[in-house]
Amino acid sequence: MSLPGGVERRQFDGGDEALSTRGEPAYGEPVVDGWRRWDARRSKLGATLELGLHTGLSAGDAVLYLGAANGTTVSHVADFAGPTYAVEFAPRPVRDLVEVAEARDNLVPLLKDARQPETYAHVVESGLDAIVQDVATRGQADVALANRKFLADDGRLVAAIKARSEDVTEAPEDVFERVLDQLREGYEVLATERMEPFHEDHLAVVATPK
Repeated sequence: MSLPGGVERRQFDGGDEALSTRGEPAYGEPVVDGWRRWDARRSKLGATLELGLHTGLSAGDAVLYLGAANGTTVSHVADFAGPTYAVEFAPRPVRDLVEVAEARDNLVPLLKDARQPETYAHVVESGLDAIVQDVATRGQADVALANRKFLADDGRLVAAIKARSEDVTEAPEDVFERVLDQLREGYEVLATERMEPFHEDHLAVVATPK
């Protein structure tokens, strides 16, 4: 398993091992010696790492996180990354996200729509090392393509594609193929993996901009 610097497997109560990052607790997760449990069943990126995909993420990376919700996963990202821009469009979870950011100077919460990157382009730096995407909306490939301009030439897109957000009637396999075809308009897809048993009808994708 290829883990970013700052992400380790640690033993928690009950003797089970789990991914963890070192930082302030954010959502009631178990903590042992300062290491916070990162539950893959609550985090698409955590599941991606558990599945063994080489994400290319590294300690100190500048990251744009799309679909930050209330900060569960992005809090772990900010524990090991550098500047971390967290985009979420729903006001209620952003209130939680702001609280998570109070303990992390490198985490910048943005109440914005990931489908409209022009609204936060004045805040988010260009030449980022990574985009982490977890947006539950139709047009997930469009979101990734619209935000591609923020990535460095050798940057990475690490995305979780949710089939049911695209079309609840279409077979997930067909949805994934269609979304990947769209992504290839601006990205080279490096790796994909279905996210079961952690998340049903999701596909983990790692790509780099063309």
